[in-house]
Amino acid sequence: MAVKIVVIFDFDRTLINDDSDRWVIEHMGLTQLFNQLRLTLPWTSLMDRMVEEIHSQGKTVEDIAECLKHVPLHPQTISAIKSAHALGCDLKVVSDANQYYIATILKHHGLYDCFSDIISNPTTIDGEGRLRIFPYHDLASPHSCNLCPPNLCKGLVMKHIRDSIPEKAYARFIYLGDGRGDYCPTLKLDSRDHIMPRKGFPLWECIFNNPGLIKAEVHEWSNGEELEMILLQLIHKISKENNI
Repeated sequence: MAVKIVVIFDFDRTLINDDSDRWVIEHMGLTQLFNQLRLTLPWTSLMDRMVEEIHSQGKTVEDIAECLKHVPLHPQTISAIKSAHALGCDLKVVSDANQYYIATILKHHGLYDCFSDIISNPTTIDGEGRLRIFPYHDLASPHSCNLCPPNLCKGLVMKHIRDSIPEKAYARFIYLGDGRGDYCPTLKLDSRDHIMPRKGFPLWECIFNNPGLIKAEVHEWSNGEELEMILLQLIHKISKENNI
């Protein structure tokens, strides 16, 4: 049976070269309100309050989308995603941003159809045309992981993804991330898998401060050029090993 290569991307500061939540806050003029409320609300509730403020100012969901189209995305990251998809990899986003922001940016860059799944905090547009942002996990029934924020345990998501693959023994994972929330899912990977932490960011620090806890191979990267080079090298390496 052919090996199944699953490539999982974090979004903020991994797939894109910025933070989508903070991008909207800064470019829609919400920094002062954000600073006033940042210690009073859980993150997803705070982001929902931010888009409520945008709506109250008479701005639309389309205005938010237009703002998001200017988020920087490295051209080599774009080509890496397209190449990995063309090579038959199963690409997914697992992110603590939100589904609307992620889908909007991916569609703008022609990448949306490269991904089989976007797993993030869910969004809706209500009857008044206002964007709503909700936590991925129900905060009334919190998960038990002490490594992850209450709204999203990426380790639980990783377990679900692995369990959903019929022939688990033939699956190989490549996980790309930067944040502290990406540490939990990397602990779920085994020696056949690969982790690509962004150098100098919290995930990289967590891994190199506790190297004995990681079973997967670690391949650090710093920018879009390195991301593309390392990711495609790993895909070809896994495919070659499977053919042998």
